[in-house]
Amino acid sequence: MKPFADKKITVLGLGGVGGYVGALLADAYPHVTFIARGERGRSIRERGLVIHSDYRGEHTARPERVVETAEGLEPQDYIFICVKNYSLEEACRSLSGCMSKDTVIVPVMNGADPGERVREYLPEGTVIDSLIYIVAFANADFSVTQQDKFANLYVGIQDAGAADWKKCCDTADLFNGAGVYCTASRDIQAEIWKKYILNCAYNVETALYDNSIGQLREDPKKAAIYEALVDEAWQVALAKGVHVTQADRDAIIYRFYYKLQYDATSSLQRDVGAGRPTELETFSGYIVREARRLGVAAPVSGEMYAKLKEKCRA
Repeated sequence: MKPFADKKITVLGLGGVGGYVGALLADAYPHVTFIARGERGRSIRERGLVIHSDYRGEHTARPERVVETAEGLEPQDYIFICVKNYSLEEACRSLSGCMSKDTVIVPVMNGADPGERVREYLPEGTVIDSLIYIVAFANADFSVTQQDKFANLYVGIQDAGAADWKKCCDTADLFNGAGVYCTASRDIQAEIWKKYILNCAYNVETALYDNSIGQLREDPKKAAIYEALVDEAWQVALAKGVHVTQADRDAIIYRFYYKLQYDATSSLQRDVGAGRPTELETFSGYIVREARRLGVAAPVSGEMYAKLKEKCRA
């Protein structure tokens, strides 16, 4: 039997990240359930989950089940939560009936603290922290587009003991077996913060100016703001005791200038532009509050946060 073929796997949140990850899991394993409500759920039941991927190509995934809610699901072996941060508490409460002490829960989400919050909401089971580098978004027809030639995931539990570390490694193997490139990290907080620092600049500045990454690079003033946002978030991470180095900071800046696609946009930018609920508090409010709490100067982050709050109210 193929490894993990007997495992019950549920994916909640079928947007860009959840759709991409869920589709590959459903392609690889027989007992995958998608939780998707309304028109999205009907679309997936009728025609599958359609993926347009630069990395993995065009394909359609058909999970074993597509359900409206977790109510009635038997205890699951793995649950992947891929919702927006403002929906996390509600999502966790909805999953309480399909949990057991052996369930592994992996929030694959934006931000620095979703794992910590899930542990608060779901005390049963084992929560594994994660992050993913990916450019992916859901389309109006409920298909998912993944751009560029990367989709890299990290999982881990900070200071994990032997039993928890095995669960982290098993989770990485589960992902890799589905073609989702995944690494188990002993220092997952450093990995999370390297991505979070990037997003404190990437999401915030693209959203405020409604510019692509290339447009920000071309404007010296906006490029300098991007660097300032990175530096302020990096200083907050250092103040929190996270192991992020000068080399990590420099790599984030290098990626901005030389690695990110010219036309790259952000999830916050798309949500602000469409007038939808946003993760502004995740990408901007959190870092401003943590800077204030820790006594770290973050004037550019504070200014951008204030302007984005006004833009979201407009």
